[in-house]
Amino acid sequence: MCTLRPLRFVPLENHTTTAQLRLEQINLSAKLKAQLQGYPILQDISFEVFPGDRIAIVGPSGAGKTSLLRLINRLNQPTRGKIYLENQEYSQIPTLQLRREITLVLQESKLLGMTVQQALAYPLVLRNLPQQTIQQRIDHWIEQLHIPSEWLGRTELQLSTGQRQLVAIARALIIQPKVLLLDEPTSALDAGISAHVMQVLTQLTQTHQTTIVMVNNQLDLAQVFCTRLLYLQQGQLFTNQAASQINWINLRERLIQAENKAAEEWI
Repeated sequence: MCTLRPLRFVPLENHTTTAQLRLEQINLSAKLKAQLQGYPILQDISFEVFPGDRIAIVGPSGAGKTSLLRLINRLNQPTRGKIYLENQEYSQIPTLQLRREITLVLQESKLLGMTVQQALAYPLVLRNLPQQTIQQRIDHWIEQLHIPSEWLGRTELQLSTGQRQLVAIARALIIQPKVLLLDEPTSALDAGISAHVMQVLTQLTQTHQTTIVMVNNQLDLAQVFCTRLLYLQQGQLFTNQAASQINWINLRERLIQAENKAAEEWI
C-alpha cells in the first residue's frame, strides 16, 4: 500500500469566477504547557471554494474536520496562515459581518431557552427585519424541511436530538448566508429525512449559488451530495478532488483503516 502524502496547494482550473473562500497554508495548534510550541491540530491546509460548491470534508476521528469549520467561521484564529472571503482577508472583516455571510451549524445545537419559533426568528430580529419578512422566511423553510408547525411552540427539552438538528438547519437557512458550514448535519436524522435535507441543500446551491462546506463521514450521502471532496488525516489535507474523480470504494477502505489505527492508539 502506497504512503499518502499531504497535498501541495495548486489553484483550481476551469473556474471563471474568483474563489469565494481561500485558505492559504493554515496551521492551528493547541497551547499545552508540556509543549511550548503547541500541539498541532491542522498543518499547512490550503484550498479554494467557489460559489455554489458543495464540499464534503471527510476523515477519521481527530483529523481536524470540526476545527477547520470553526476556523472558517472565525470561532478560532489560525496559528499561521490566512483565510480570505471574496479576496478580503479575515482580519479586515468585522466578525459580525463575516458570520452573517458564513453560518456554522454544529452537531449539537441549542435554543438558549427559546421556543422553536423564537429561535428561528432571533437572528433576523437582531437585524431589525420587518416581522412580516421574518415570518415569511420561517414559513418557507419549515415547509421546505417538512418541520411540523406544532414544533414552533416547543422548547429544547421537548425536542429530540434529531428534531433539534433539523431546527438548527432551518435557523441557518433562514439567515440566507453566502456560505453554510455544516458539521455532521444529518447524524441524528433517519435515512428518509437525511435524504430530503440533502436534496433541499443541493437545490439551494443550484438556485441561489449558496456554498456548502459539510463535514460528513456518511460516504453514501457525501457521494450523492458533494461536488468536491477534501480528505483530512492527522490534521493534514491528503485529497482535494472533484467528486467524479474519487474512487469511493478505496476512500471507504482508507477511512476504515484510519479509524482502526486511531482506535488502536487509544488502547
